Amino acid sequence: MTFVLELLVSLLIVAGGAFLLVGSIGMVKLPDLLTRLHAPTKATTLGVGGALTASMVFFAGLEGTLSIHEVLITAFLFMTAPISAHFIAKAHLHEHTELRDGLPPTGRPYGWSTFDAAPAAGEADGEDDRRGAHD
Repeated sequence: MTFVLELLVSLLIVAGGAFLLVGSIGMVKLPDLLTRLHAPTKATTLGVGGALTASMVFFAGLEGTLSIHEVLITAFLFMTAPISAHFIAKAHLHEHTELRDGLPPTGRPYGWSTFDAAPAAGEADGEDDRRGAHD
């Protein structure tokens, strides 16, 4: 393996490790669940993505073939991390009802997806409260 290839793999591993370190520090330092949730999702996608890219480059340089395992792991990770973060945030908002007052207006005659039911026919035009928060 050439020096350039070893350097590229090393840089990708160090960059991935740096993202994981920053995400870990953010998880410890940020104050509440909704802000803490952002740090590990970015850390896993960028940090683990860097390590997987380094693995792909290493085996491509060593064996001359592209390993599909890392591509599949990356695709699975990129699909599951945002979806699981969304579900965790949604569950947190359902558990802590006081946080609903801080939600921005939806611009629709009904509120946020699972907090308010859609208005009955004819009620949508006369409704003044478009925030989507429960009183």
